[in-house]
Amino acid sequence: MTLLHLFIIAVIQGITEFLPISSSGHLILLPNLTGMADQGQVIDVAVHIGTLAAVVLYFWSDVREGLAGTPRMLTGKIDTPGSKLAFLLMMATIPVIVVGLILKLTGLDDAMRGITVIGWTMLLFGLLLYWVDQRGPVDRTEKDWSLSHALIMGLWQAVALIPGTSRSGITITAARQLGYTRHDAAKLSMLMSIPTIFASGVLLSAQVIRDADVTAAKDGAIAAGFAFLSALLALSLMMRLLRSVSFTPYVIYRVILGVILLAIAYT
Repeated sequence: MTLLHLFIIAVIQGITEFLPISSSGHLILLPNLTGMADQGQVIDVAVHIGTLAAVVLYFWSDVREGLAGTPRMLTGKIDTPGSKLAFLLMMATIPVIVVGLILKLTGLDDAMRGITVIGWTMLLFGLLLYWVDQRGPVDRTEKDWSLSHALIMGLWQAVALIPGTSRSGITITAARQLGYTRHDAAKLSMLMSIPTIFASGVLLSAQVIRDADVTAAKDGAIAAGFAFLSALLALSLMMRLLRSVSFTPYVIYRVILGVILLAIAYT
């Protein structure tokens, strides 16, 4: 792959992974609308590793606390902030792993990779985010995160396996509906992305390790670096803006893109 192709894929993944506009949808659209070759699983895994590194670095204090509490959580003791965070993240991740395996084994994941599906999910889930963000209460912070809330957000996260939905968008929507502030809703969504992206990477890595060659590994390393930098920039910018700006700009983008894709699909 050319350096420009790797750069485009990595930047799209890095920016859209954490913004509520769907990274999977954009990566599917890239070859469909431009005629570029599909990037393949090696690059998919690489850019996910890059974005994973970015979110871990940005929220390192929370990640460190969760990692420190994991051994205690595994012994059944959920009595410290770290063990509680580790437990809630684990519970929030289970639905997406179960549903993801079902879609993979049945082949439904490939069946949904179309412009029509992405157009409708972009439009409908964008409007849902707007409605919830404007009407949802703002009376909870990250400290109020509970098991029931983690499970609810985890179930909604599984819906994001439909291309175009946006993992961050749907989990932010769920958190806003539960009453979390915009900033804390986004933070919880980003923390939930860590085990989710990790699980996705593990699922794909076996085949990648078996099939990858030196050239593919080199391309993957370059793509991971680009994805890390773009994801860190996008994440930093969004978290700062959310202290003063709503999710409306992202909704406008989703609606416009969704309408354009549906127009292309039906004409």
